[in-house]
Amino acid sequence: MNWTPLILTFKLASVTTIALLVIGVPVAYKISQTRGNIKAVLETLVSMPLVLPPSVLGFYLLLAFGSNSMLGAFLLKHLNLSLVFSFEGLVLASFIFSFPFMVQPVQAAISQLPTSLRDAALTLGKREWVIFTKIVFPNVKRAVISGTVLSFAHTVGEFGVVLMIGGNIPGVTRVASIAIYDEVETLNYAQANIYAAILLVFSFVILATVNILNGRNTNKI
Repeated sequence: MNWTPLILTFKLASVTTIALLVIGVPVAYKISQTRGNIKAVLETLVSMPLVLPPSVLGFYLLLAFGSNSMLGAFLLKHLNLSLVFSFEGLVLASFIFSFPFMVQPVQAAISQLPTSLRDAALTLGKREWVIFTKIVFPNVKRAVISGTVLSFAHTVGEFGVVLMIGGNIPGVTRVASIAIYDEVETLNYAQANIYAAILLVFSFVILATVNILNGRNTNKI
């Protein structure tokens, strides 16, 4: 049993989820406070990964950060950073692809909070970051937890986008979903079944956790 693909998968999911927490939650708050056409545009951009085929997203990331592109050449020359066929590239692709799974639940929860909470804080002269950390965040913790769990699970199950941007390099970009594909290609169904069974059990536990959290939240309401 080669555990490297599974270890790499959960490492990728952990790094991606932390990045989504740090960036996605404030973005969700910012969008919830935006009005008009700008809000519609921001929500559309956030939701795009939900409707785009993973191969399309991966293809454009490959074009944007390849060594032949201006951005890719700049990063390689000045930062010695290559985002194509590297773990860092997997993190970037996973971050973009899982972004709506973090932002949308948190944004929905924030939108349901009484506007009087924020208005009262503004009247008292509180700054936005104080309102967010002291008032908003404590009231949407369950949504943040749900978004975290779903983002982690979604990253674990990615295939198309990570294959396009990362390829299939053992120990570097060969995550569990790609390992399953490889084993099936070589008719090694026994090994593929082990990987698939582990991911199946993991997915069940994740979804059950989210449903339990949501159920408790509903009961309290």
